[in-house]
Amino acid sequence: MAKAVRFDQYGGIDVLYVADVAVPDPPPGELVVEVRAAGLNPGEAAIRQGFLESRFPATFPSGEGTDLAGTVTRVGEGVQAFAIGDEVVGWTDRRASHAEYVTVPEDHLIHKPTGLSWEVAGSLFVAGTTAFAAVRAVDAHAGDTVVVSAAAGGVGSIVVQLATVRGAEVVGIASAANHEWLRSVGVTPVAYGNGLADRIRAAAPNGVDAFIDTFGEEYLRLAVELGVEPDRIETIIAFDAAGEVGAKAEGSATAADTGVLADMADLVASGRITVPIAATYPLDQVQAAYAELEKRHTRGKIVLLP
Repeated sequence: MAKAVRFDQYGGIDVLYVADVAVPDPPPGELVVEVRAAGLNPGEAAIRQGFLESRFPATFPSGEGTDLAGTVTRVGEGVQAFAIGDEVVGWTDRRASHAEYVTVPEDHLIHKPTGLSWEVAGSLFVAGTTAFAAVRAVDAHAGDTVVVSAAAGGVGSIVVQLATVRGAEVVGIASAANHEWLRSVGVTPVAYGNGLADRIRAAAPNGVDAFIDTFGEEYLRLAVELGVEPDRIETIIAFDAAGEVGAKAEGSATAADTGVLADMADLVASGRITVPIAATYPLDQVQAAYAELEKRHTRGKIVLLP
């Protein structure tokens, strides 16, 4: 038997518990991974709370978790790219990675680069591919000025660095506590709150070319106020507002590809992008982990270490 996070109804963090489940057998084309690290994501909290039931309904009892990194312990028939003992990074579409063992399709995994820590590897897929999709959506490139909301969050902290790698000048909206870190990765920080539009104009005197929102709909309206063209406004969260203003709303689903994941892993392993780890928790402290995530003020990723 093994441990896995479960919830039996929609609700707050109190509905989460850790259950004893059978260690899975891999069907053809899949592998069993012993999970060493698994990141938490705001979308998973929203699904558990029932906020996304129309898009992503849960079947109870439900597991939880998408990101994962670990070691292959069993290999199903037909698997060719991996062997028992391989260290891997990947994802599951079955809300199942917050567990000691998970079954994963072969095409959802890459080999873990040696320069990648378990904590970073286990929290890379959703945030990394979402960041990739967001930067691609606004076509950020050299000569652009790009503004990013929640610039020190789990996705925002990767977005700002990826846009910088592509040669853009980046203005990051964040609390004052995160300004020093933003400067350290080449980003111009501005504080959120009253007067934000004026602070952005001061930081970007030649205007704003693109805007990436990782927090909420108020930032789409700010982007419009700043004169950004709708096809260069992107949000990963405010889907209804995106439709209203004509902005894009691309996320990890549009970049859920092992090639993208491998590229992001290489950028991190080479040191060109860093993934801040805000906190780590053992599996049996999953409620505390989500309580911290749902404050929406952490720098970087929160990770479970089964």
